[in-house]
Amino acid sequence: MPMLLEGSCRCGAVRFSVESQTPVPFMHCYCSICRKTGGGGGYAINLGGIAGTLKVEGREALGTYRAAITRDGATETSPAERNFCARCGTALWVYDPRWPDHIHPFASAVDTPLPAAPARVHIMLDDKPDWVLVPEGPGEEHFPQYPELSLEDWHKKHGVWVE
Repeated sequence: MPMLLEGSCRCGAVRFSVESQTPVPFMHCYCSICRKTGGGGGYAINLGGIAGTLKVEGREALGTYRAAITRDGATETSPAERNFCARCGTALWVYDPRWPDHIHPFASAVDTPLPAAPARVHIMLDDKPDWVLVPEGPGEEHFPQYPELSLEDWHKKHGVWVE
């Protein structure tokens, strides 16, 4: 049975729950969007959730941000919707209509105790600022952009997939 994740914003105006088969916070994203909207140590950690199970209290306090992305000199607006509390600014989850079955809560907004990761993946390192130190050594994988391995694949590979 999927794990129930419960989360909230800092001020308590928004509370949410979502079921997850991929609840281990293993992937640190260093892209400028995650870093600047999620805060933290120069990265953000997104988990995977089953979109159809998302329940939200306090929707009136939600804000949504769609980032401008510049590639090859052209700027476009990402279809991904970054949901946050408009009162306190807490990053809550990302929803992308290109993958309507998934929702990606930020581990930092989840109140449920999460399992420790047996290894970590560091992605989008081409966008990492110089002041951010990325852990090296066994169990630390590094990628300049997005890896081929999905959240589901990683969880299954490491034996932490929740049926």
